[in-house]
Amino acid sequence: MTLRIGTRGSPMALFQANLVRDRLVAAHPGLAAEIAPIRTTGDRVQDRPLAEIGGKGLFSKEIEAALIDRRIDIAVHSLKDMETILPDGLEIGCVLPRDDPRDALVGASLADLPQGARVGTGSLRRRAQLLRLRPDLAVAPIRGNVDTRLAKLAAGEIDALMVAYCGLQRLGRSEVATDILPPSTILPAVGQGALAIECRADDDNAKPLIAALHDAPSAACVFAERAMLAALDGSCRTPIAGLATIANGRLALTALLLSPDGAREYRASGDAAPEDAPTLGAEIGARLRRDAGPDFAW
Repeated sequence: MTLRIGTRGSPMALFQANLVRDRLVAAHPGLAAEIAPIRTTGDRVQDRPLAEIGGKGLFSKEIEAALIDRRIDIAVHSLKDMETILPDGLEIGCVLPRDDPRDALVGASLADLPQGARVGTGSLRRRAQLLRLRPDLAVAPIRGNVDTRLAKLAAGEIDALMVAYCGLQRLGRSEVATDILPPSTILPAVGQGALAIECRADDDNAKPLIAALHDAPSAACVFAERAMLAALDGSCRTPIAGLATIANGRLALTALLLSPDGAREYRASGDAAPEDAPTLGAEIGARLRRDAGPDFAW
């Protein structure tokens, strides 16, 4: 058997898929595994904001279709790109140890950005939090892979760029970060920094293989965040952030709901035992929904 690993074809996605392949082969000597790149709608449509064309599922639906059709055996995703509700018959079978979840600015520090500076980001979450902190900034929508975005910065189309720091690290470009933003300043996206391996729920061949890479603490954290997101049931036009961490045997979750312009902000936090992560996430999501009230623009 050759294990077929589905992934997007971007440099970042291929790096992540090869990382998973190498770790699987190391964990299971003699295992044959190959990468199967799949072009998604999110990769094909680069001239429109994601919120206008369907949101994060655009980076996973073609890959999940290949998984359901058994053209691939497992799929490697950036967890933040996955929908909270998966297609019937699929599950997250493994969460790898989480990398740095923070956001980073490239080109300037947040404090040093001049009045009216143009900051590029494709994320409504980043946009809302930036405007909350610096309403004077001009936040510009930007799409494309990391190299494309860095080229736009170098060409002077924007004054600074905001990206996930782990993405720069994975591509060997961490030195370009000029300001690594703590969660107390910019709260990350749900699942940011984590890689997930999706599989068929009934695949008794693949599931034991990927279980060797599973990191239970990272999984508890991201499952708390995803439960919060599911409870909010926000659209792809709703800026939502969340980060869970574990210390001294307790899982702590902080979550944030904002209006797109950053003018309204609702924040909630709590802690629980790691095994109660989904319950905690659901409770915090429900609390944010109550606080925002029925008039909030979902």
